[in-house]
Amino acid sequence: MSAHLDPRLLRGFVTVAEELHFTRAAARLHVAQQALSRDVRRLERELGAELFVRTTRQVTLTPDGERLLPYARRVLQAQDELLAAFGQARPLLVDLNSPGLTTPRRVLHEARELAPRHELMARYESGLTGAAGELLAGRLDASFGRFAGLDPALRAGLAHQPVRFEPMAVVLPEDHRLAAWDRVPLAELAGESVYAGAGNPRTPEWTGLARLLFEGRGIDIAPPAPLAVGDEEFQRIMARTRNPILAVVEFPALPSTVVRPLVDPVPLSPVSLVWRKGLTHPAFDALRRAAARLAVEEGWLRRPAGGWIPAGDDVLMTSHD
Repeated sequence: MSAHLDPRLLRGFVTVAEELHFTRAAARLHVAQQALSRDVRRLERELGAELFVRTTRQVTLTPDGERLLPYARRVLQAQDELLAAFGQARPLLVDLNSPGLTTPRRVLHEARELAPRHELMARYESGLTGAAGELLAGRLDASFGRFAGLDPALRAGLAHQPVRFEPMAVVLPEDHRLAAWDRVPLAELAGESVYAGAGNPRTPEWTGLARLLFEGRGIDIAPPAPLAVGDEEFQRIMARTRNPILAVVEFPALPSTVVRPLVDPVPLSPVSLVWRKGLTHPAFDALRRAAARLAVEEGWLRRPAGGWIPAGDDVLMTSHD
């Protein structure tokens, strides 16, 4: 065995081990699949061990591959820490979903306070499903959203940490019949068509939550609207349709609208911090600690009496990484 292993070879090995798919691993690393395959074969030659069993249908780790994986991760973690100590760590890319949402923004701000020597950069992917592909490809490091609402195939490569049961609300035109209410009972939305992102391929986890909430209550999900990019376009489209919008209580108000909390029951949006399995970055621990600290200090994971979340979300919010 060579006395000097190139960390690039170990990083390629770890990525393939996490994806169990050479094409996805190559996309994460931004390299050609052929180059990644060559690196893995070179590592196998240098170690004198076969690391993967490759068939036309699947890739699996051999016993030697399983044995190498924890060592390789520790080497890469040490390399990341060394680079960070000398100011060479890449930024941690954190998706906040949409500008103006309080929970992700506060977690990021707290993490920056905990890790002042590192760069944590905000991104906006407008939905956890939209962000999941970027997470798995390595183009994002972390995101926020409803983990239970992801396709199981996406969840398999991701880990999550519950952050908040966020009370939900409805955004109403200021002249809507319910706009004068301080709080809107769900029953009062019967007969309404409420916009919940139907047709938006980046946010099906939110539409699915709305569908579960509205079921049996006589509330319809508004049909798909043209996909709007940016606040101004979103406001223009919503002003034309005049549909109430399902949101969270801290959703920033739009011009000529009001935000009203929903009650009877209080519907809760389960928010998790989500990342790809095996992520290593010197600032990532600060992000997780920030989320955990705020959840405790702000009581974000305390469910109000009569609070509603789907059963599947309840299970995942109590069993996590």
